[in-house]
Amino acid sequence: MAVRPERSGHRLGHGLLVLAFGLFLTGAGRDLVDDWVAQTDLPSLTPDLSVEVVAEDGSLLRAFTVADGRWRMEPGPVDPLFLRMLVAYEDKRFYDHAGVDPWAILRAGLSALRDGRVTSGGSTLTMQVARLLEDSGTGRIAGKIRQMRVALALERRLDKAAILDLYLRIAPYGGNIEGLRAATL
Repeated sequence: MAVRPERSGHRLGHGLLVLAFGLFLTGAGRDLVDDWVAQTDLPSLTPDLSVEVVAEDGSLLRAFTVADGRWRMEPGPVDPLFLRMLVAYEDKRFYDHAGVDPWAILRAGLSALRDGRVTSGGSTLTMQVARLLEDSGTGRIAGKIRQMRVALALERRLDKAAILDLYLRIAPYGGNIEGLRAATL
């Protein structure tokens, strides 16, 4: 019985067909995600701020909490070194992603599988802003997916400076203190 050698052109044709189909599915998936993100209802991007009473020279005399009892103030001028340290600690690839960092999520997932518990987070600064704006938890996968969706939508609407400004305004600093400036008073 003669064995017929496989035709390399036949294998190449199958490979190209599989590649073309994979690229089609990738493009279709990207279009679906784009539509899904475009339809995202964003939370208010202007959280309530504490009312401040200032002296003639601009120094703070008194501040009042917002309706829910939190201290939240405009961040004011922030040292660029602080911003660089914040990004380096919280989200090294902040300027390189569109709201979600797949590598950070993969790293956190592998770490959790290896250690049997969550030992590292995969949230970006934008995902943290999304969670804080919605005042939602992260314990469930559905909550994490919602954060990713809102983060992707935020990145389409705001530039990186505006996202950092929101973070500096609403990041928790313990108790009812939110935002960098409130934490420094």
